[in-house]
Amino acid sequence: MARAENKETAGPATRLVANVARNMRVQKGWTQEQLGSEIGFTGAAVSAMETCAQPASDQMLVELERVLGGGTGIFEEARTHVRLDKYPAQFKNYALLEQKAVGLSLYATLVVHGLFQTEEYARALIGGGDPPLPEERVEELVEARMSRRVLFNREPVALIELILEESVLRRTIGSEEVMRAQLLYLVECGRRRNVTLQALPLDCGLMGEHAGAYGEMNLVETPEHDHLVYLEPQEEALLIKDPAKVSTYAQRYAKIRAQALGPRESLGLIERLAGDQQ
Repeated sequence: MARAENKETAGPATRLVANVARNMRVQKGWTQEQLGSEIGFTGAAVSAMETCAQPASDQMLVELERVLGGGTGIFEEARTHVRLDKYPAQFKNYALLEQKAVGLSLYATLVVHGLFQTEEYARALIGGGDPPLPEERVEELVEARMSRRVLFNREPVALIELILEESVLRRTIGSEEVMRAQLLYLVECGRRRNVTLQALPLDCGLMGEHAGAYGEMNLVETPEHDHLVYLEPQEEALLIKDPAKVSTYAQRYAKIRAQALGPRESLGLIERLAGDQQ
């Protein structure tokens, strides 16, 4: 069931798609049920999209472009912006930076970084959050999170580094089956030529040093080669642009990288942990 509150909080791209699709449908003389039949959705789904009760999914936008777009590309162009409308407010600015970045250096301490999550892992994580979310909102957020994967295959290529605490790899989210699939997906990602994946071992602090003690971070290099840091403590957002502060985070990240296992050792550890989930 679509959420009524979406009608009041829908973003500009969601509203634009709703208005354009409605006007094009009316010009063709189609009912909502007829348009739904043409694009493979129910009339109720078309109604929810047109009233902004439920933003159009990626697949719906693809089909709207095919059936109504007429070569204009308007629904295709809207896909990125509708995705942004689905993100939590504090994440939207970073989402734009992430998709345009030429380089990302990521450090995750509690759960697998969102960019690297499987659909099942993300659904278990989002659905198990507090306060509980309606099922429709969970699916909306899962879809939005999965859409971030386009960065892996984007041209020009983005160089992505991810350091995960070993505890993240050992923490079961959802079920053993879900976790095993997540671990195997990390291995798949780590074998990409534009991805470097490392694990920070549990015993990294035995000598009294743990450079990652202050928590996770996202370092971003923009197409203009500016360097930024994004932090998200307790669902709050902090975007740091000051060069001196960014330099401090970059140095800290370099230390964390030095304390982590090498990429080959890290993938070996993840594969062994995946085997333990069987």
